[in-house]
Amino acid sequence: MIREVLELGRSIRARDPARPSWLETIFCYAGLHAVLWHRLAHWLWRRGWRGAGRVVSHLSRFLTGIEIHPGAQLGRRFFIDHGMGVVIGETAEIADDVLIYHGVTLGGLSGSPGKRHPTIEAGVSIGAGAQVLGPITVGRGARIGANAVVTRDVPPDCTVVGIPARPPVGTTCGDPFLGYGLSNTEDDPVGDQLAALRAEVAGLRARLAEMERRQAGE
Repeated sequence: MIREVLELGRSIRARDPARPSWLETIFCYAGLHAVLWHRLAHWLWRRGWRGAGRVVSHLSRFLTGIEIHPGAQLGRRFFIDHGMGVVIGETAEIADDVLIYHGVTLGGLSGSPGKRHPTIEAGVSIGAGAQVLGPITVGRGARIGANAVVTRDVPPDCTVVGIPARPPVGTTCGDPFLGYGLSNTEDDPVGDQLAALRAEVAGLRARLAEMERRQAGE
């Protein structure tokens, strides 16, 4: 457990631009506490003490604001920054060195038993408020933008943003990651779609007006 705390602490201090002290890191980071609570809950879950595992998970949620199902599999150096509102489902699998921000959901799209939550490979970053849903795979080193909704596999080293999530307009998957999962704060996939719809509606209105003029002249 001490080794785990030290490893998590070093990871947080290296990746958090606030550069917290060791004292802050150990006592003031809910993400670190949630991971430690989950280790106990997962240990109980795997040994068949599922009720006890759920109780520990529920206590962790009450104390940290982070909900991690005891059946979820978490890798090493998993950094949940800020953390409030994070939800991680039962069959989620998270590899090493993953970073996620507050409000992220790793959820399911099906009520059927079996694998129904995402697999997050090593080195992935997921921005605040993103929803990653279904038994999909987010490839190694990928970046998911803030508030994106992801329901399909994301290739390795790819940046995706928007609803539905896709690479930013005019960019490639290799875009560098910036804080909160945005590669370019000017990118607005939803706005682009709305603009296209407005243009289409304007064209339809012009055609309708032309038809009405022709009918009036007959």
